[in-house]
Amino acid sequence: MSDNLLLQVKHLRTWFETFKGTVRAVDDISFDIRRGEVLAVVGESGGGKSVTGFSIIRLIDEPGHIVSGEIVFDGRDIMKLPEHEMNRLRGRDISMVFQDPMTSLNPVYTIGQQIDEMLALHTPLSRAERHAESIRLLKAVGISNAEARLKNYPHQFSGGMRQRVVIAIALAAKPKLIIADEPTTALDVTIQAQILRLMTSLIRAEGCSLMLITHDLAVVSEIADRINVMYCGKIVESGTARDVIDRSLHPYTAGLIRSIPDLERTQKRLDTIPGIVPNMFNLPAGCYFSPRCSFARERCRLEAPQLREVEPGHCAACHFPLRGTSAEVK
Repeated sequence: MSDNLLLQVKHLRTWFETFKGTVRAVDDISFDIRRGEVLAVVGESGGGKSVTGFSIIRLIDEPGHIVSGEIVFDGRDIMKLPEHEMNRLRGRDISMVFQDPMTSLNPVYTIGQQIDEMLALHTPLSRAERHAESIRLLKAVGISNAEARLKNYPHQFSGGMRQRVVIAIALAAKPKLIIADEPTTALDVTIQAQILRLMTSLIRAEGCSLMLITHDLAVVSEIADRINVMYCGKIVESGTARDVIDRSLHPYTAGLIRSIPDLERTQKRLDTIPGIVPNMFNLPAGCYFSPRCSFARERCRLEAPQLREVEPGHCAACHFPLRGTSAEVK
């Protein structure tokens, strides 16, 4: 494993066994995250983004289970770690920011108690040092009058402020990786971009990596270093943020980008991707996106494409990429 690689996910499969059949929520995906990098994972709901994040920290509950794959974090295959070691790893080395801050914060404990708990579990700081660090963390996430607000309960904060507190808790133990699962979904649209920019600036200042799970391509284009696009449990495109946004290879990615409102365009209606995400119990043969793709050909309906490098550092799972350069894609 390269010294610059923090996380390597290899051929990860996470399935859910239900009475109706098997849902292959994550089906044979591989990617990596470098130290100090912001990786965005984007796509429609049901694409497997959140399950990927929960798989990395091994928080998959029944009826789900990780079928196969390797998750190598900082040189260790965490799939082989016993649960007590995973408990030490969570929070200390890998933190997670969830969608709704009210599900992350305990309503019967003060904000100060909840930050202090994280510091007490994962740092050697004394009580006085933990108090000072709690104040510093609240100030870092933009909460004024921090010392007094440590005594407040979650219900005394607005939604945006609660998410700032959750970010402070995630940063408390100075983890090497933060997984943020749709961290602005429960927030007012006017502060979503503000929270994401705050998170990424703090993460870069602390020197850790971020895996940002989101559907907001407009914000991702500004803050991400690389992007993975997921559809029906598979990565269909990956590359640098600039390549994926400006030189989309997969028709699905191009469709997502065209659906972003643009004040400079004058059309009356936004472009949309026709159809809906297929039923995960009854996925189509060949390329899962082919029923919705205006570029699909017979091969697409019969043969599933594999993720491959089409341009240097830019991969797509498509038989006929939009910007192919090799003879294979012509």
